[in-house]
Amino acid sequence: MTSLNGKVALVTGASKGIGAAIAIELAAAGARVGVNYSASPQAAEAVVARIEDAGGSAFVICGDISEETDVERMFADLRNHTDHLDILVNNAGVYQMGDIEEVTWKEFTRQFSLNVFGLTLVIREALASFLTEGSTIINIGSSVSSFHPAGSTIYTASKGAVDAITRTLANELGPRGIRVNSVNPGLTETEGMRRSAFSDDSFRQEITKITPLRRIGMPGDIAPAVAFLASDAASWVTGETLVIGGGLR
Repeated sequence: MTSLNGKVALVTGASKGIGAAIAIELAAAGARVGVNYSASPQAAEAVVARIEDAGGSAFVICGDISEETDVERMFADLRNHTDHLDILVNNAGVYQMGDIEEVTWKEFTRQFSLNVFGLTLVIREALASFLTEGSTIINIGSSVSSFHPAGSTIYTASKGAVDAITRTLANELGPRGIRVNSVNPGLTETEGMRRSAFSDDSFRQEITKITPLRRIGMPGDIAPAVAFLASDAASWVTGETLVIGGGLR
């Protein structure tokens, strides 16, 4: 198993789904993990309890990533738990399918406020005093930015922006000794996916059919890749986008 002993991590949107799996994986590898949530305190506490029951260390940290003042407050609160971060995982995100005729400013703003601006705010605040030489940032993008499914204009655009941010910040922060990479999951079985148009039977069947490994993903398929990029084994890796989607890209 990847060793993250002695490291401190913050995972945004970690109360469920892929974020929860990442938090659990990092803790199992030895990191102390901040489990961020915005609206599900009980779910976040359950993730922390699972980590602690397995002998790991974790804490809950509240913050709505899409709100600038809330991000600032979250990092002020984070000082009660740690004075540095070795690992920052930007997982929090939203999505919604819809044809181009259904695009609205409200939905565009909702997705970009969290998926792009919120991610950028978190990095900005973390850089102010928590990230130092040797730290690593891992952004959770999406494979939609490489295979571009119909009906996902806003979501694909927002995740394409995440890819660009990853590459840009790898160049900007590399001289400071901070690595920046992205993990882009394919269609993955999560609570959010089951509530979205991505769960439509015909869409799932089509994705399964064109995916070389002939299945959709599970959160546990994504988390080990994040742990690898967070580890010293990836010390020569930055600016990369790793698609974890069963071969579909």
